[in-house]
Amino acid sequence: MSKKHPIIAVTGSSGAGTTTVKKAFEHIFHRQKLNPVVVEGDSFHRYDRKEMKKKVKLAQKERRNFSHFGFEANILKDLENTFKTYGEKGSCKRRFYLHSVEESEPYGQNPGEFTPWLDAGEDSDLMLYEGLHGAIVNEKHDINIAKYSDLKIGVVPIVNLEWIQKIHRDTAQRGYKPEDVTDTILRRMRDYVSVITPQFSNTDINFQRVSLVDTSNPFISRDIPTRDESMVVIRFKDYRALNVDFPYLLSMIKNSFMSRRNTIVVPGGKMQLAMEVILHPIIENLMDK
Repeated sequence: MSKKHPIIAVTGSSGAGTTTVKKAFEHIFHRQKLNPVVVEGDSFHRYDRKEMKKKVKLAQKERRNFSHFGFEANILKDLENTFKTYGEKGSCKRRFYLHSVEESEPYGQNPGEFTPWLDAGEDSDLMLYEGLHGAIVNEKHDINIAKYSDLKIGVVPIVNLEWIQKIHRDTAQRGYKPEDVTDTILRRMRDYVSVITPQFSNTDINFQRVSLVDTSNPFISRDIPTRDESMVVIRFKDYRALNVDFPYLLSMIKNSFMSRRNTIVVPGGKMQLAMEVILHPIIENLMDK
């Protein structure tokens, strides 16, 4: 952790909805006139798209578990060092993973490739990380990324809803076939359980979207449940340390209620508003320190 160069880590698996959190942060940063350096988790994959396909085929042939969620497919020690370096110096190395033609065209590269590593963050006020592994703690691999973050946020829809979002996103935006996305979900399951989910015990705040419509079979769902068809469960690990004012939140967010002493539930359509109302004073306090 670094009071001089704060780090905020937003952690969620592919298709979880971390983009909504990024939008909330954009509004907060604009209001507070903060200049963040944004680091994307996908840039710490070990292999580009072509090489990853080869590695997956080889792992399947050898009957080994291998996925983007796991340690073998990522350079997580480099991610840890990025957090550590930024906390100490206020700058770091950064690159981008180019998902689509639209993203790759400005760089003159192909989708599925990485941009070169470049210096970033010299004039930034804080770092915002968004990706798969922002709160990893694993003794076996000697990795503790979580300890370098000043604020850790988990975005965790219930798993069937997460799968629906991923299937629709990957088929509509990235051109995959539904059966290919399903195979990816199955291949990632072991790493999802052992690598991704333990992080949400380390996060300071979790936003979990829960569907109010039937998602029993996510693999045949024709559409994603709308925000009005869902609720968001927001859990604070230590609400006292974050100075959370629950009466204020309940008054600001219509139809919200508390389900436990550290948990507030809000309508799905109010998710971004809830994020902004909750996170604005926390970030303000972080910057004041």
